[in-house]
Amino acid sequence: MATAKTVTPTISSEELFLEYAETKDIDIRNQLIERYLYIAEIAAKKFAGRGVDYEDLFQVASLALVKALERFEPERGIKFPSYATPSLIGEIKNYFRDSSRVMRLPRRDTEQLKKMNLYIQEYLAENAVKPSPKQIAERLDITVDRVLEVLEMKQADNIMSLDSALSVGENCSLGNVLGQEDESFERIENHDFIKYCMRLLNDTEKTIIEQRYVGNKTQKEVADSLNVSQMQISRMERKILAKLAKVYRK
Repeated sequence: MATAKTVTPTISSEELFLEYAETKDIDIRNQLIERYLYIAEIAAKKFAGRGVDYEDLFQVASLALVKALERFEPERGIKFPSYATPSLIGEIKNYFRDSSRVMRLPRRDTEQLKKMNLYIQEYLAENAVKPSPKQIAERLDITVDRVLEVLEMKQADNIMSLDSALSVGENCSLGNVLGQEDESFERIENHDFIKYCMRLLNDTEKTIIEQRYVGNKTQKEVADSLNVSQMQISRMERKILAKLAKVYRK
């Protein structure tokens, strides 16, 4: 007669969370991490293809998962995926901001900003609204003024890259639609300025400038064409350039 197999009942995640909250057993924590590692995979895939390797995003999300598990309070009756997902998304966004930040904040400010973002995400997940500055101040044990100061620093993270994709098309970036300085405008301005300057010169001065800077002739060649010495051409050229420099500075 065959002996019947004993089937070990699967322990629910809720039971594991309660047991871990009481014992802090590492083996139980590892079981929970294995069960919910898929959340980290989903979060990492959501941000893949944006200039950061998937493996790096998955590592960030996995560490955030462990932190969320340590903070999770099962007695509140909130499902762990609903509690952890905003934290994972927030950590990945922070990673992007820290990697591409143009303005580097001091370490103390960066740490407070991270704690503040984390608390805001947790509060939002539980209450569907953002906490007030006063609530944030009480949670982080800082003044309301300090909260407002740190929140202003978040603007340093809002600088948009010229490679950022726009909603108007997946292959269209911000840099593709920004206006560029048209070189033709500068050429027109220079041309008008030169015409104005030439009207200020007499015939001999015009000839010297035209031969020297349009015809690319040497001072000796210009001197020979005007039947004067090279020294005279040199002195006249310096005076002409000094006159035009004064006009330019005006």
